[in-house]
Amino acid sequence: MNKVVVLARGLGKRMRQDDGGSALRSDQQRQAETGVKALVPFDRPFLDYVLTVAADAGFERVCLVIGPEHDEIRKYYTEVEAQRLQFEFAVQTDPRGTADAVLAAQDFVGDDDFMVINSDNHYPLEALQSMRALDGPGLPCFERDALIEMSNIPAERITGFAVVEVSAEGDMLRVHEKPDPELLARLPRPLGVSMNCWRLSGDHIFAACHAIEPSVRDELELPTAVQYAIDTLGIRFRAVPLQAPVLDLTSRTDIDQVGERLKGLSVQL
Repeated sequence: MNKVVVLARGLGKRMRQDDGGSALRSDQQRQAETGVKALVPFDRPFLDYVLTVAADAGFERVCLVIGPEHDEIRKYYTEVEAQRLQFEFAVQTDPRGTADAVLAAQDFVGDDDFMVINSDNHYPLEALQSMRALDGPGLPCFERDALIEMSNIPAERITGFAVVEVSAEGDMLRVHEKPDPELLARLPRPLGVSMNCWRLSGDHIFAACHAIEPSVRDELELPTAVQYAIDTLGIRFRAVPLQAPVLDLTSRTDIDQVGERLKGLSVQL
C-alpha cells in the first residue's frame, strides 16, 4: 500500500476567525485569513511536515483533495521539490463532507488499499506505520487520556471528539460522534478516539460512500460510510490502540503551540 489521500478541502471557518488573542507573524496572519490551514507557514508549510511523516512511513503517491478555488495548494505541490512523493490532485466541487471528499479521489485510488488523513493534523509515525502493517481496513484508536496529556489539543476539545467502540477481538464496532455521558460510562477503558485517520480499500469504500444518506448537516460523512461497510457489506475494521500525540491545527490559537512542537523537525518530501 503506497497511496495516501489527504483531505484538504475544508473551508477553515475557525481558522479564519480572528480571536484577537493570537500574536501571529504577518505571513501566518495572511494565511490564516484564507482558511487554508495546510499552508500555514512555520519553517515550511504545515502540510509539508504531515507529508514528511507519510513518506517516512513508506507512502509514495499522494492525492490532495482540494476545492476548485485552491490554486495556491495546487501550485505549491506542483512546483515543490520532492524526491520521495508524487503528487496528484482531486477536486471536491462542494464541501459536502469527508465521504464526498473520498469519492473525489476514486480515480486515483481505483480498487487499491489506501490511507486517508486530514491536512490539518500531524499524525505520529507509528500511527501511519501501524496502518500499513495491517492486512485490511482499520484505524488508529488514540487513547483519549494520552491525547489530552501529550497533544496540543485543549482537553475540552478532545472530550468532544468521536469515540471508537471496539470489540474484545480488537475490531471496530462503531464510531460514536458526540457520545453522551451514559454511553461513555459503559464503554471499556481506555477510551479510543478517532482522528479521521483510516486505512480503507477502494473495492468497498466507494460503494459505501455512494450508499449512505447525508447527515443532519447535509454532509456525507466518512464514519457513516465505514459503518455501512461494517454493518451491510460485512467488512472487518481493525482498531489499533495507540498512546501518542496528534498535533491539531484548527484555529489561530493552535499556531504557536504547533510551531513549538515542529521546531527542529526536518522536511523531506
